Order: sequence, then structure tokens, then C-alpha cells
Amino acid sequence: MNFSKQATDAAVLGEIGRRLALVRLEKNLSQVHLAEQAGVSKSTVQRLESGGVSPRLDGFIRVCRVLDLMERFDLLVPEPMASPVEQLKRAGQRRQRATKALVLRESAKKWQWGENS
Repeated sequence: MNFSKQATDAAVLGEIGRRLALVRLEKNLSQVHLAEQAGVSKSTVQRLESGGVSPRLDGFIRVCRVLDLMERFDLLVPEPMASPVEQLKRAGQRRQRATKALVLRESAKKWQWGENS
């Protein structure tokens, strides 16, 4: 399965769980041993692999750490790259917040030719 915007949440969770189970089996780990090494319960591993219910993110990260999948998180959420012009504008400053959306005042009426104000 290729992940896409059209995939349902259940399909994505199911595919992630299937892939985690395959990696676990390649490493010859039982669910119990994986859970012990990751510091989570066996039921957390079972929930992750079944894809039925989304577990907590910290449990997912712990399991991925034990399965040596942490390096792949860069592919999941890549570091955003600013354009060269934007990099020069920032001059080493990190962005602190998003800009506010411009909102037109409802009381302002559209100006037309021939009006004085």
C-alpha cells in the first residue's frame, strides 16, 4: 500500500501495524520481548500491530526505537527547507510563529472611481 491523502485513517493504521509486525519478526522478537525492551505493555504492541486502535504516540516511538526505525522519522516529517532568499531574510533567526491571516474589515465598503473618500 502506498500512503496517500485518500487513504482512510484505519487503512493507514493497519498498514503501519502490518509493517511494524514484519520488522519485529525480521528481528526475531516476540511481542512480549519487544514490549519489555520498549518499556510498554504487550497490549500496546498488539494494538500497534493490529492497527485497530491508535495507541499513544510515545509508545509508538519507544517501539520504533527498539526496532531501529528512528532514522526513518526524517522521511516521515522532513525538516522544512526555506528558499535561499528566505534564508537571507532570516539571517539565522528561527521562525517563532505563523503570520496572522489578513482579515478585511466588514465595515469597509469597496472603493469605486468617482468617490472622494
